[in-house]
Amino acid sequence: MSEKHLTYADSGVDIAKEEKTVKTLIEKLSYVRKGIGAPLTGIGHYAGLLDFGEYALALTTDGVGSKVLIANEMQRWNTVGIDCIAMNVNDLLAIGAEPVAFVDYLAVEKHEEGFAAQIGEGLVKGAEISRMSIVGGETATLPGIIRGFDLAGTCLGIVKKDQVVEGEKVRVGDVIVGIPSSGIHSNGYTLVRKIVEESGYSYHDSCPYDSSKTIGDELLVPTRIYIEILDVLKACEVHGLAHITGSGLLKLRRVTKLGFDFYDPLEPQEVFKFLQEEGGVEELEMYRTFNMGMGFLVILPEKDAAKAAEITGGKIVGKIVESGIRVKDLVIE
Repeated sequence: MSEKHLTYADSGVDIAKEEKTVKTLIEKLSYVRKGIGAPLTGIGHYAGLLDFGEYALALTTDGVGSKVLIANEMQRWNTVGIDCIAMNVNDLLAIGAEPVAFVDYLAVEKHEEGFAAQIGEGLVKGAEISRMSIVGGETATLPGIIRGFDLAGTCLGIVKKDQVVEGEKVRVGDVIVGIPSSGIHSNGYTLVRKIVEESGYSYHDSCPYDSSKTIGDELLVPTRIYIEILDVLKACEVHGLAHITGSGLLKLRRVTKLGFDFYDPLEPQEVFKFLQEEGGVEELEMYRTFNMGMGFLVILPEKDAAKAAEITGGKIVGKIVESGIRVKDLVIE
């Protein structure tokens, strides 16, 4: 293990400062529309909801983040479109909405042959998995602002008002079903890159735990799209949903103020163990930065837990308690 103890803040991303910035921004957003299109909830959950008669329209927006720098290093861009769609769609699913349409925003430093085709390949794949249409987008050439490229998007979903899942039904004793991630997904890459840069490895080196692929290949594995959550919602009485992204398990505060006891968490994939050892990252920091193998959570009564686990390929990982967030003996909050 590295003698250093790297943190997300050391690499340049301070979650506490980021949350303060977001709070300051939200405080300024005071104007709201009336009638059709009026907001149904405040800002701060996984998606924004708008009044649309019997239905609520749901909106999310997100990007791929600094994972694109690894794509540039590997000169392989055919998976980041999946990441872009996944980060948006998973947030829609986390409030019970079905994705229906997507628009993307691609900003580039310069145009290169073959690049756009690969970006499009990933976007199409993500849209197919999500069962939705890409209805437009925007491309900007910004050599004075962008180095390489940045990819982001906005997703539109729909849900009946009485079927929105915001966590208000979560109760002590509810069961938590954890669904495996595909790996790091698209969060924490500023720390990931810092670890690799200081480890002596390059992205082109063979993976220490799997010589069939490079470290770069492993880090570019696309974010899982949890579209099967729609089937869970039809088959089970769901009380809460959580997409585990940046800030790790701290993201659970979007769902409920009650506590989470992960007494049997999913085993993190080898990539997390590799990063932790090479960066000397403390266990607590890992769970406050990464998904650690659990990309999505379903909270529901015990009677429906087995069915949810069967549909998603997940398992029961814990239960809802009065307070705190705990993974075995590790106190997250």
